[in-house]
Amino acid sequence: MTLDDLLADGAPPVCAILRGLRPEEALDMAAGLIEAGIRILEVPFNSPDPLKSIGAMQAEFGDRALIGGGTVLSVEAVDGLHGVGGRIMVTPNTDPQVIARGAQLGLELLPGFMTPSEAFAAIRAGARRIKLFPAARLGAAYVKAIRDVLPGHVGVWAVGGTGADTIGEWLAGGCEGIGVGGALYRPGDNAALVRDRGRALVAAWKAVA
Repeated sequence: MTLDDLLADGAPPVCAILRGLRPEEALDMAAGLIEAGIRILEVPFNSPDPLKSIGAMQAEFGDRALIGGGTVLSVEAVDGLHGVGGRIMVTPNTDPQVIARGAQLGLELLPGFMTPSEAFAAIRAGARRIKLFPAARLGAAYVKAIRDVLPGHVGVWAVGGTGADTIGEWLAGGCEGIGVGGALYRPGDNAALVRDRGRALVAAWKAVA
């Protein structure tokens, strides 16, 4: 399953960033988010035992959601993600070696960028989608400006300060989708609460789609 497949199937362009997720809560959290309609799930590598969570979620839900890791900072981390079946690789930065390794392994890539130079470096390394981070510091007007020089086939996602109240702004600004962290999940939140926040996010997307 690819990100293109998910979006073509009508899934909302929302990536749930589950920073701090513990393996023992991973399946319940994933089930609640998928029930809410969110089908792109990212466990950052600075979470407790992230590969265990990603592997369990992939084994249980990999046929209906795109599951992978975030804050991927090294080639070794890319290999680990691939080894447990992760399908999407998200980074906060532009590291051509990390991006190229993810492309070589056939992962869905969402590397982070801030400047045009970083955006084009990520594209040269193999990315078809890039992630503006931290997005809220720059705003949707920045996306509009940078889209003027990017290749048309490259999708831009906004991450950092995003949520149900701003998804319309980002999509109108030229983003393909958004990643949502703290507005959706924080360590200690239970699965029911996160599911309800996920439903609100999906409803907000449907209202502007």
